[in-house]
Amino acid sequence: MEQQLILDDALIAKYDQSGPRYTSYPTAVQFHDGFTADDYAQIARDTNASGRPLSLYFHIPFCDTICFYCACNKVATKDRSKGDEYLQRLYREIALQGELFDRSRPVEQLHWGGGTPTFISHAEMRELMRVTGEHFQLLPDDQGEYSIEIDPREATAETVGVLREIGFNRMSLGVQDFDPRVQKAVNRIQSEEETLAVLNAARAEGFRSVSIDLIYGLPHQTRESFENTLERIIDVGPDRLSVFNYAHLPQIFKPQRRIEVNELPPPEVKLEILHMTAAKLAAAGYVYIGMDHFAKPDDELAVAQREGTLYRNFQGYSTHSNCDLVGMGITSIGSVGNCYAQNLKGLDDYYQAIDAGQLAVFRGVRLSKDDELRRDVITRIICNFSLDFSAVEKQWNIDFKDYFGPELEQLAGMVDDGLLEIRGSGIQVLPVGRMLIRNICMVFDAYLKDSKGQRFSKVI
Repeated sequence: MEQQLILDDALIAKYDQSGPRYTSYPTAVQFHDGFTADDYAQIARDTNASGRPLSLYFHIPFCDTICFYCACNKVATKDRSKGDEYLQRLYREIALQGELFDRSRPVEQLHWGGGTPTFISHAEMRELMRVTGEHFQLLPDDQGEYSIEIDPREATAETVGVLREIGFNRMSLGVQDFDPRVQKAVNRIQSEEETLAVLNAARAEGFRSVSIDLIYGLPHQTRESFENTLERIIDVGPDRLSVFNYAHLPQIFKPQRRIEVNELPPPEVKLEILHMTAAKLAAAGYVYIGMDHFAKPDDELAVAQREGTLYRNFQGYSTHSNCDLVGMGITSIGSVGNCYAQNLKGLDDYYQAIDAGQLAVFRGVRLSKDDELRRDVITRIICNFSLDFSAVEKQWNIDFKDYFGPELEQLAGMVDDGLLEIRGSGIQVLPVGRMLIRNICMVFDAYLKDSKGQRFSKVI
C-alpha cells in the first residue's frame, strides 16, 4: 500500500470535531462498575482454552515533576521510597493475575508505562522483571516485543544497560520540544544532550527500535521553532516518531490549568506545524502509520501495515493482534477475552484491594457480538486504511451492506469529499482521508450519538 499523507485545509476545517482515539471499542466512556473483578477473573480463566499468547502492561505512576500538558494518571513525588511501597503491591497483583492464566501461554508483548517507569531504582527494575517471570512465561531475549517509556531526565547509559539486561528491546523517548521557552512554559526542562545520551546508549546496547514523542500545539510554539526541533530529531534518525496534537482539556486534567491559554498557538499555526511536519518526515523517508505515528519503511509497524496485520490497543499501534492484554498497576486497562477491565485509579484504593488479596478491577465492560464486530471493523480501518467486506462477512457471518447499510449511507458524503472510496469489494481510505481516519471510524461507533463528544479530544 502507498503510505503517504496529504493534508487538505478545507476538509480539516470541515471535519474538525471531537472523537475517540480508538485504543479500544467500546471506549472507556462505556466502562461501568456493574462489571466486577469476579467477572474479569472468570473471563480470564475461560481464555486459557484458546491458548493465546499474552501481553502484559505495567503502570508505574510516579513522576519527580509534573509536566503541565500531561493527561496521564500520575503521582508527583520526590520520595523514591514511594516506589517500593507501590511495587510490593504490584508484586502481589502479579501473583493474583498469574493464577488466572495458564503458565504455558507465552508473553509475546510487555510494556512499562507511566508516569515515569524509570522512577524506580535499577534494583527495583530487576526485581519487577524477576517477579513477573515467576508468574508468567517470559520469552528469551528478542523473541518478544518488550518496550518501556523513557523520560531522558530519569535515565542514564547505565539505566539503559540494565533495561536491556532484563529483557527490554524497544523504547520510546519523551521529548515534546527542545525549545527552552516552550519547555519552561510546560515545566519540562530537558536538554538535547540528555535525550541523545539515552538514544545513543539504546543503540549501543542493541535496542531494536527507538521511538521519539513530540507534541505540537504547546505554548509559544511556532512553525519555525517546532521545525528546529524536528530537524534535530530527523538528524538522529529514530525508527519511529509520534507527533501528538496537544489537547487542552483543563477541566479534566488539572496540571493543564497551569498553562496560559493565550500562549497556545492558534489553530492556523498548529495547521502550519502539521503541514511542515508531514512534509519534512516524508522527505526524510518516514511513512505515515496513522493517528500521529510515523515510521521508517522497514520498521515493524510499517511492514505490518503493508501486510494488513497491524493492530491497535491501549499502547497504540502493535504487531501482536492475537494477545490477551493483562493490565496491572493503578488505572491500567486490560483487554481479555470479550471484555475490558480497568483497575482502581487511586493509590489508597489500590493498596486496600491488593492488601485484602483481591484483584484491583473496579469497572469494565463485557462486549456484545455487535461490539466485537464493530471493534473489528474500526480496527481494520484505523490500522490498514482499508476494509475488505468479504473478510468481515466471513468472520462474522453477516452481509456487510445489509448490516451496515446506514453507515455506508453516512459515508457517502466522505466519498464526495474524496476521503475514501467504496467499491463492491470494500472501503479504501484515500491519502487525503488518512489524517481524518478518526472521523471515518466514528461512523461505525454505535455509542457516539449518546456521548456528544464531550469527553474526547479534537481529531486534528
